Amino acid sequence: MQESLQQSLQQSFQKILQIQELDIKMIRLMRVKKERQQELSKIHSLTADIQTQVIEKETGVTEVKKQIRMGETQIKEIQDKVGKLESQQAAVKKMDEFNALTQEMMRTGRERNQVELQLSDLTDKLVTEEDLLAILKENLEATDQNSTLIEKEIHESIEKINEEGRTILSEREAVREKTDPEVFSIYDRLLRNKKDRVVVPIENRTCSGCHIVLTPQNENLVRKGDRLVFCEHCSRILFWQEANVAEGEEAAPRRRRRKSIG
Repeated sequence: MQESLQQSLQQSFQKILQIQELDIKMIRLMRVKKERQQELSKIHSLTADIQTQVIEKETGVTEVKKQIRMGETQIKEIQDKVGKLESQQAAVKKMDEFNALTQEMMRTGRERNQVELQLSDLTDKLVTEEDLLAILKENLEATDQNSTLIEKEIHESIEKINEEGRTILSEREAVREKTDPEVFSIYDRLLRNKKDRVVVPIENRTCSGCHIVLTPQNENLVRKGDRLVFCEHCSRILFWQEANVAEGEEAAPRRRRRKSIG
């Protein structure tokens, strides 16, 4: 009876170990897929950032042009005012009125000089801003071209990952149908919790999952192989390496002891 239980459990372990290898492949695939998706997000973020800079710079250029037009209008108004003052000055006959108009013309001239200086600064600023805008647009175009190529490669990579993932899921389902439902349910619950190997061998009297030394009682239970035994520390399912080797795998080779030199 005990031998029958041992054989049944060993067969279950064989199937669970096969499923576990497939699950580990799937976990690694999903990690790679996540990394590739993060690369896509970074590319989109970079492109969006440059687009934002272009829009902001275009808005700045438009504002500077608006200020220049306002300054040009202001200079025209000042020139018209100076023309009127000159006409008035030519018509007056009293010296005090003439002097008053002269003072007003001087103030108006200083105002025009100040506005012209501001216009000069704005014109220089406009040239600089337009140069920066041109550079940003070139960067955006180059980024778009590079992004298109990189995105294509990433999408192709993700599609290959998805295809491989579908193959793994198909193989997993085929093995699962031949696996003891109760044992699989326990395994599946542990896997969802740890996202890592949950069926592990004992190595040098320790759990190879958490690497903590097991009690002799626990080790003996695992050696018997007539029921599931869990690590007291990490709750992983333990098995005896020599008795349960997954199909297509070899047991870990034993290290040779060195002979003492007498």
